[in-house]
Amino acid sequence: MQRLMMVLKTALLPLVLCMAVTGAGAADVRPSDIRPSVPYVPTPQAVVDKMLAMGRVTAQDYLIDLGSGDGRIVVTAAKKFGARGFGVDLNPVRIDEANDNARRNGVVDRAAFYQRDLFETDLSQATVITMYLLPRVNLALRPKILELKPGTRIVTNSFTMEDWMADETANVTENCSSWCQAMLWVVPAKVAGTWQTPQGPLVLQQEFQMLNGSLGSTSIVDAKMRGEQIMFTVGTVKYTGTVSGNAMKGTTSAGGSWTATRQ
Repeated sequence: MQRLMMVLKTALLPLVLCMAVTGAGAADVRPSDIRPSVPYVPTPQAVVDKMLAMGRVTAQDYLIDLGSGDGRIVVTAAKKFGARGFGVDLNPVRIDEANDNARRNGVVDRAAFYQRDLFETDLSQATVITMYLLPRVNLALRPKILELKPGTRIVTNSFTMEDWMADETANVTENCSSWCQAMLWVVPAKVAGTWQTPQGPLVLQQEFQMLNGSLGSTSIVDAKMRGEQIMFTVGTVKYTGTVSGNAMKGTTSAGGSWTATRQ
């Protein structure tokens, strides 16, 4: 978690959380408003393991940890899965601890740590982003996250993205006594608008990963995105497919195929 105060006792966390949850909406939150209110509380190792499992981390991934503390998330990803990545934190003591942690575990070639403001960190190369931040910080980061490449996985400890509902949630019940919930979001492709298909116009409205709309004159149901993957049902037929820029293609539960082009 971003360590922006050099000294803040863990016992103050419930008060800070209460203040954060009742804060302003995303449009009203500025990074400068929330920077002073984020304490250092390390993520339990059991939750680290669950977060990385939910993020389906592999050796092909590049992971960025926002508020990296002692570096345990990036180090675990590098040592256990062979992933590469880095963590950022404003506290130089935490950065020294994290780099020592990487050296002790023999992963300095895959894990690095920088004293850097998370709001000024380039996230574009990440395939996985991990965070243990307060709700208002998550909310302030959300617009930047939603502009990342579709399919980028975001995994947090305990705190939500407000009305952007998580794709997956898991509670860690062993070796964790507090702040034991992991949540996963997958950045969705932007598909709102009208698409031309052989079956008629596919009209989509989108709110984060959730979709509604119609195919021809029939409403679609059970419609959502997961990264670049789209799924929806028309009548009794389920459509699944992949979005690539201004084109979609996929298959149906009836054994057919379908294509769509953005109008």
